[in-house]
Amino acid sequence: MSILDKIISLAVRDVKTIVLPESQDIRTIKAAAEVVRRKIANVVLLGREGDIQTLAGGLDLEGVRIIDSQSADNFSAFAEAYYEMRKSKGVTREEAESTMRDPLHYGTMMVKTGMADGMVAGAVNATANVLRPALRILRTAPGIKIVSSFMLMDVPDCAFGNNGVLVFADCAMVENPNADELSEIAIQAAKSYKSLVGGEPIVAMLSYSTYGSAKSEHTQKVIDATALAKQKAPDLIIDGELQLDAAIVESVGRSKAPGSKVAGAANVLVFPDLNSANIGYKLVQRFAKAEAYGPICQGIAKPTNDLSRGCSAEDIVGAVAITAVQAQNN
Repeated sequence: MSILDKIISLAVRDVKTIVLPESQDIRTIKAAAEVVRRKIANVVLLGREGDIQTLAGGLDLEGVRIIDSQSADNFSAFAEAYYEMRKSKGVTREEAESTMRDPLHYGTMMVKTGMADGMVAGAVNATANVLRPALRILRTAPGIKIVSSFMLMDVPDCAFGNNGVLVFADCAMVENPNADELSEIAIQAAKSYKSLVGGEPIVAMLSYSTYGSAKSEHTQKVIDATALAKQKAPDLIIDGELQLDAAIVESVGRSKAPGSKVAGAANVLVFPDLNSANIGYKLVQRFAKAEAYGPICQGIAKPTNDLSRGCSAEDIVGAVAITAVQAQNN
């Protein structure tokens, strides 16, 4: 069973409602039909029913709820709530009403008010457009300082991590985190691993140095981040700075970092910056033919996830399942 199959099996046990605001795209409509058919989640498509049915052709959309946000009964209430939320930033009632006509903002307000448990978008919209409403309306979860992301990697025929399943962070959002931000990313990545994969997260703070084998401001950032993460989450199994081989290869870990609970056993890899993280996950994806699910957002008060604009309908189904499980654990 792949990790995505496992996540789908978790999603169907406690069915959540996920809103898909990009109904102008046939991939989203196909995904909505498939999610409902497989009972992965309840789905709300935002748009005009006639337009959606025309685009769907003969596709069976029975069980998919369609809401035209422009004429919905709660449109005015959503616009007023958004105005109250943002008036201190200079937003007028007219601007709030205009903003709420955007399906991404309306869908996010559905999540905010509990009409939906999460949202998935990005097949049509850029990442900034997807995340802007989430940061304005949902904001960060209590006690969370930063929104970041992770990739869920499933590497075939691999003994590293949890039989080839690992979390890589942050591969898409925070370009050059400082030590405090990096510690936050590590803690959130551990929680994400536990909620989606299960079992104990074992977190390696990666660097080009292991235990002081090299010294620079870059290695010191990782050392400081590790210390901060240990202070903030004393029960977390975390160590650093570690080179990648020391983090995942048992024999190398014993040699380079003797006595470490993480070395040779890591299943969560925290990269020092976006350059290394993005390059790292794509190397594994291409050379090891790994499945790379994400980027998946972490730190938002309620689940909102972004898609690649090159995604397939099946990719959207997977993102919905992941978002549903995040909602279960929210």
